[in-house]
Amino acid sequence: MLPMATPAPIRTAALLAAGLLLLTACGTGGSTGAADGKKTEGFPLTLKNCGRTVTVKAPPQQAVSVDQGSTEILLSLGLADRLAATATWTDPVMKGLEKANAGVERISENRPSSEKVLDKEPDFLSASFASTLAKGGVAPREQFEKLGVPTYISPADCTGKDNTGGGDGARTAPLTMDSVYTEVRELAQVFGVPERGEKLVGKLRARVDKATAGVDASDASLLYWFSDSKAPYLAGCCGAPGVITGELGAKNVFDDTHDEWPQIGWETVADRNPDVLVIGDLTRTTQTAESAEKKIEFLESNPVTKTMDAVKNRRYVLLSGQAMNPTIRTVEGLERVAAGLRDFGLAG
Repeated sequence: MLPMATPAPIRTAALLAAGLLLLTACGTGGSTGAADGKKTEGFPLTLKNCGRTVTVKAPPQQAVSVDQGSTEILLSLGLADRLAATATWTDPVMKGLEKANAGVERISENRPSSEKVLDKEPDFLSASFASTLAKGGVAPREQFEKLGVPTYISPADCTGKDNTGGGDGARTAPLTMDSVYTEVRELAQVFGVPERGEKLVGKLRARVDKATAGVDASDASLLYWFSDSKAPYLAGCCGAPGVITGELGAKNVFDDTHDEWPQIGWETVADRNPDVLVIGDLTRTTQTAESAEKKIEFLESNPVTKTMDAVKNRRYVLLSGQAMNPTIRTVEGLERVAAGLRDFGLAG
C-alpha cells in the first residue's frame, strides 16, 4: 500500500530555474557518459519505464530514492555510497542493511518536498510508486526531467495496473515476482552493475523456491490488513499479497476485488471469516492501528471482529509493510506466511 503523507507544495518556475542552474553547475555526466569525461561502457543507457523513455547518461553518483522499497533494492545492490538521500519509510530497514542504510541521509519519513530533493543535487531519482512522482506527491516526473534528472518508477506499480482512479489503483492483471526482478535488473543496469542485479535475483528466486517447497495451503483462507482500524485497507486479489497467496496455493477472502488496497467494513470481513489474518506491523503513525499490537488489540476487543475464527484462535502472521508491497521484501512475506500456515497446521 502507498505510504500516506501530506503532499508538499511544489515551487514555481523560479525554483525550477534555480534547480536547473544548480544541477548544471554540479554536472550529471555530460554527453561523454561519465563525470570524469571518460565514456562508460553501455552509456548513455535508454530504457522504457512506466510509459516513459528514460535516458541515463552515466551511472548515477548522487541518486535520491524517495520510497523505502526502492532504497532497499539499491542498498542490496551495494550502492549506498551513491545514494545522496532517501525518504518515505513505513518500517525499519531490512535486516542485513542496517550499516549501509545508516550512512544514507533520510530527508523525510514521509514524502519529501521537491525542494528537499533538489537540495541534494540528484543525478537520478527512483520511486516505488507512480503516485510518489506525480501531482500531489513529491512532484511530477516531468518537473525533474526538465531539470535533466532522469526518474524511475518500479515496474510493479504500472505493469498490469491502472493508477488513473482513486486510492491505490487497481490491478488489470495479477502481479508476479517478474516485475520485481525486472526492477532489480534495471536499477543494476542504471548504476552500471548488472552482475549484481543478476546475483540478487538469483538469491530471491532461491528463497521463493525454498519457501514454497512441498507447501499445499489450498484449504486455507487469508486476509491481509495493511492499516487503519476505522476504514481498514485490505488486500485485493492481485498485488503483492496475491503473489504470496498464489505461490502457496491459498485463498485470499477478497480475491473478488482488483483494487490494490480497498477499504472494506468489518461486518463484511467477519462474514468472510478468514482462517488466518496477515497483519501489517508498521512503525509509521499516519493512520489508526498502524502497529501489529494496536491491530490485535482492536481485533480482540471489537464486538464484530472478536468472534472471527482467526481472532478466537489467534491465528496471526505479522509482516512489515514493505513485505506487503511489491518489493524484494515480498519474498520475506512469502517466507513468513508459509511458516505461519505450517505452524497453524494449515499447510502440507
